[in-house]
Amino acid sequence: MELLKHLIFEYGYWGIFLALVGGIVGLPVPDEILLVTIGYYAYLGRVDIYTALVSSYLGSIIGITISYLLGTKLGLPFLLNYGEKIRLTPTRVHKAQQLFFKHGKWLLVIGYFIPGVRHLTGYLAGIARMPLRTFMIYSYVGALFWVTLFVVTGYELGIKWYYLKQSFETYKIIIYFSVSVLLSIVALLFFFRTKNKKR
Repeated sequence: MELLKHLIFEYGYWGIFLALVGGIVGLPVPDEILLVTIGYYAYLGRVDIYTALVSSYLGSIIGITISYLLGTKLGLPFLLNYGEKIRLTPTRVHKAQQLFFKHGKWLLVIGYFIPGVRHLTGYLAGIARMPLRTFMIYSYVGALFWVTLFVVTGYELGIKWYYLKQSFETYKIIIYFSVSVLLSIVALLFFFRTKNKKR
């Protein structure tokens, strides 16, 4: 948490932007905790919530676009050989690959809500040579939902977040929240897909 404070207070919105770029590419940044903390600081008036949202969103989409371009240029062997240096182990890569082949472009939307998967979806989209336009539409929409949800959650929690983040329960709360949001998104996608098939 001290590192997150330093990034926000020392470098302001650029710190937020760079932290999200690094986090999405695969560096060890606690993305959800960062976003909720940003919302909390917006509540305190230390950052402007709209500028913070824009910085966070731009960091997320630039990060996943870098991942996509690396996937396009360097391919799967690079990810398998060097991914462990940024926490992307071969096991995680293969599991994410299976999810990507099964759900394709939709994983770019919901993958943000799955820790360990959001760091890989950009790479896998690039490796699969997904058209850039398709990649941008789905991944950028997913980033918008993800960033807005967690920043606004931190803002709405307000002063309660200060006490929550001091305890071990913080990360568990975020995981439960992410899972419930993910399940809601999956249910909606399933509903609309079923509805379209009936037509």
